[in-house]
Amino acid sequence: MGRVSISPRRACVALAALTALLVSGCSGEPERARPTPSSPAPVPSSAAPAPTGADPAARAAALVATLSDEDLVGQVLMPYAYGSSATKVSPGSAAGNRALAGVDTPAEMVAKYRLGGLILVGFSADDPTSGNQATTNVDNPKQVRALTDGLRAAAGRLPAGPAPFLIGTDQEYGVVTRITDGVTLLPSPLAAGAAGNPALTEAAWRAAGAELAAMGVNLDFAPVADVLATRSTVIGSRSFGADPTTASAQVSGAVRGLQAEGVGAAVKHFPGHGLTAADSHTDLPVVGQSRAVLDRTAFPPFHAGIDAGAMAVMSAHLDVKAIDPGTPATFSHKVLTDVLRGQLGFQGVVITDGMNMAPAKRWSPGEAAVRALNAGNDLILMTPNVGQAYDGLRAALKDGSLPRTRLVEAVTRVLTMKFKLADRPAPALSTLDSPEHRKAAADLAAAAVTMLRGRCGSPVAGPVTVTSAKGRDGTRAALTAALTAAGVKVVPSGGTVVHLVGYGDGSADLRADADVTVAMDTPYVLAGAKSPTLLATYSSTRTSMTALAAVLAGKARPTGHSPVKVSGLPATTCGT
Repeated sequence: MGRVSISPRRACVALAALTALLVSGCSGEPERARPTPSSPAPVPSSAAPAPTGADPAARAAALVATLSDEDLVGQVLMPYAYGSSATKVSPGSAAGNRALAGVDTPAEMVAKYRLGGLILVGFSADDPTSGNQATTNVDNPKQVRALTDGLRAAAGRLPAGPAPFLIGTDQEYGVVTRITDGVTLLPSPLAAGAAGNPALTEAAWRAAGAELAAMGVNLDFAPVADVLATRSTVIGSRSFGADPTTASAQVSGAVRGLQAEGVGAAVKHFPGHGLTAADSHTDLPVVGQSRAVLDRTAFPPFHAGIDAGAMAVMSAHLDVKAIDPGTPATFSHKVLTDVLRGQLGFQGVVITDGMNMAPAKRWSPGEAAVRALNAGNDLILMTPNVGQAYDGLRAALKDGSLPRTRLVEAVTRVLTMKFKLADRPAPALSTLDSPEHRKAAADLAAAAVTMLRGRCGSPVAGPVTVTSAKGRDGTRAALTAALTAAGVKVVPSGGTVVHLVGYGDGSADLRADADVTVAMDTPYVLAGAKSPTLLATYSSTRTSMTALAAVLAGKARPTGHSPVKVSGLPATTCGT
């Protein structure tokens, strides 16, 4: 498949001119009543179809010129919804949707509020973001594709219907992976950082992009561009590592891979969540580093993502003392407009982090949405109340506290991104978990395995017993099967003990008599391990366990380098 045509640092002159034209042409439009779920807003009789085949920005401008104020407001909202189907939901999901938006189904939510998009949410094991995932929309690829088809059918009947409906999700791989069944699971970003080969990263994320597109997802809230400068558990293995140069190359590869398959990449969390260990889901983390440190450490991966053509950047709920002390970056004009757009040159779509997170809930949903747009965001993600956000934006537009120029600019950017994503049909579901995709993931996982203590290339003495902290029966079974396939005998007890530790494990979860200790998330815990052999996979996928088994069997060399510093240990003991 061909690449999506992207201009990495679009000059803002054309957009500003289009915005001025649209504002002058539409500012006198009378306010219209909000449509009901059973009665979607009709397309205005004066609407002219956006020119097909034209530049995405021109198509966006033509469409924006036809939209009412209510349609414009809807295009900047991207909430979540309850239910695994667009039109048929359980009583519990209907109750959740009524509390969130005053409707029963996701399709009714799209119609009532003329939404620009919807985020699919879900749960996964060891997920540091689980606190703001109120429900789940995902079960398996066939169900996800039916859901996305239903959402697009509802959106297609709206005045903004000529532009593809945005359906996003957080498919970062590793601990934050919304869709896990029936898809190719890549190793974590930290594993990619350990592999240190952007070409492998790009190939793996291109496979990921193809599979998301097949399920009808056209926007991935990934990759994480945060440099892991602190031992943050909320970012952790979601990051590509502690070195800005290495992380930059990896972010570029992931962006190129996703967008080559028609899935927009949203690099996050600007201006850099890895510089603080606090969790913005529950607190307002303080980034106290100087501007010079931000320029040198936090910003390079975002620069790299922008240069690679990233269509979107996600803003973060962070108090960045060096730029705008006391104001969360999501609501800071200085951070988003002056720095991200003015200094880093980003002209794509800026998306808020979840507005149902604690720092954003200091204001009502309506006021928070207005503040976020005025700061420079273009899409409001996961508002805790869709109706209140919608009404607040309409009221602010009417009283002038939200300038119409700002709203039109935001919608024009959103629609431009949508038209960039409109150049191909979704692949067939048979694309998922193909041999080609599995190989891309396997190559990346194999290159990630790192030896931090031990003799490089030496097989373990069999037989082997596999143990783990906190259960992890599925991971132990995967490693057991992979070792057996590699010719290593696995026994219930005795022999060489291979002990697995993962997300959330600490020194108390280590095993003193283990011959081999393996870190399947951040490797910091290995600093306290006594095992003569220490390995890291940074990930617990089946592919990572297969790569680990090959190393333990002496059939592969662990060529990875730890992308974070582990106290008292080298980045590798296996080569340079």
